[in-house]
Amino acid sequence: MRDLSRDSVSPVFWDRKEKMEEILSILHEIRPDVDFEKETKLIDDGILDSFDIISIVGEFNEHFGIEINVEDLEPDNFNTVTAMQDLITKLQEE
Repeated sequence: MRDLSRDSVSPVFWDRKEKMEEILSILHEIRPDVDFEKETKLIDDGILDSFDIISIVGEFNEHFGIEINVEDLEPDNFNTVTAMQDLITKLQEE
């Protein structure tokens, strides 16, 4: 059986995995009724509304030490959890 302990996996994998877990935790606090891991059109299908996005942006800004600007508020950045993770990573690297 493969050892999946922190020592056997590259730090990049764990950082990304841990960040995803944190994102999912925040999202589930805001909208516990949504299966964020399966949805691929959170904005386009109207699953998340503007009030949800305001809450999510505030939590992400505070939790990850980033500043999501108006320019970042595009549906493509919030349609999936992976897109949100990519946005957070991009903003952390700036």
